[in-house]
Amino acid sequence: MTDNSHTPSPRRWIWIASGLVVFLLILYSYFHQTPLKVHAVTVKRGAIRSLVSTNGKVEPIQNFEAHAPIATTVKRLVVKEGDHVRKGQLLLELDDSGIRSQAARAQVQIKTAQANLAATKNSGTQEELITLGTQLIKARSARDVAQRNLEAYRRLQQAGAASPGEVRQAEDTLQSAQADVNMLEQKQKDRYSPPEIARTVAQAAEAQAAYEDAVDALSKSSVRAPFDGTVYSLPLKQGAFVQTGELLLQEADLSKVLVRAFVDEPDIGRLQTNQRVEATWDAVPGRTWTGTVSSVPSTVKPRGNRNVGETTCLIDNQDLRLLPNINLGVTIVAAEHNNVLTLQRDAMHIDDSEPYVFRIADNRIKRQNIQFSLQNLTRVEITSGLSEGDLVALPAEEMKPLFDGASVKVVP
Repeated sequence: MTDNSHTPSPRRWIWIASGLVVFLLILYSYFHQTPLKVHAVTVKRGAIRSLVSTNGKVEPIQNFEAHAPIATTVKRLVVKEGDHVRKGQLLLELDDSGIRSQAARAQVQIKTAQANLAATKNSGTQEELITLGTQLIKARSARDVAQRNLEAYRRLQQAGAASPGEVRQAEDTLQSAQADVNMLEQKQKDRYSPPEIARTVAQAAEAQAAYEDAVDALSKSSVRAPFDGTVYSLPLKQGAFVQTGELLLQEADLSKVLVRAFVDEPDIGRLQTNQRVEATWDAVPGRTWTGTVSSVPSTVKPRGNRNVGETTCLIDNQDLRLLPNINLGVTIVAAEHNNVLTLQRDAMHIDDSEPYVFRIADNRIKRQNIQFSLQNLTRVEITSGLSEGDLVALPAEEMKPLFDGASVKVVP
């Protein structure tokens, strides 16, 4: 009798054969799959910069504004907007006839105030002092006469020749005469009260201030350049009437300007003083002005729908093309490395915070972990994992996913 207990059943043979076929199909598919069409980039050696891009506004560093000292008219304009001027050069003249009249009136007020002040310090004018002295001599003489009369009446009273009433009358006369002397002596000593003296001093100071204001206004009626610079604002015409305090002109040294830039909050930590700055102006396409960061933000505040910090930059402007109050595009070079390995940024992938690329070798891709340093909008600096000249796959055409070991065909 034959034992068939260890002989595979026909069904089991069918399962084994099917599995073998599937394995062979997978193996065949792996080695004969349709290649993924990909673009490729090469790891290159060169420079890379990390940039902070924003916008900013031009401000003059050394600025001068002239304002009308009084309400008057513009007598003469010597310059026009945009002119380059030298220190001390006449820029404009105002009608100063009214100012001169004010100065003359102020001078008269000063002389009057000075005379009044001298009178208070000397207890009166010369004429008043002479009159007061004469009155005091007469009062003292009357007092001496009253004193002698009183003494005579007292002797007569002792002799029984004068009555007590006559003595009292003589005493009253002496007392009245002495009171007149006391009053005139006090008047000669302190003719003016402390409030009167203080008021006279204040009037003298007020008159002096009015004169100084008039002299200052007179000096400002002819506007001269305080330094070499450019007249960048001249908002009036010759013959125009201007009110007190109205802006006449603005001059600035524009050979170097300050740009106030507004940096988004996430980029503030990358800023440092003396970083290189590149500025562009839409009005002059293709031109770049350079400078450095002069200050970094100390606070963050809202600006529209952004949270920004204000940073200032000093920009060279030797050709004087940049004007105050214009808006610029500002690029701050936060970091720059030269002669390093760089790769197109969209060739890099990050999975669970682990960066990697798909390196191409023998028409297949291999997942390669990398490390990187600087990056910007287009490129990334490779510090390990790749070598110069390595070919790296970009995302496949038709949005097909890349996977380790896949067969690829590099297309232009």
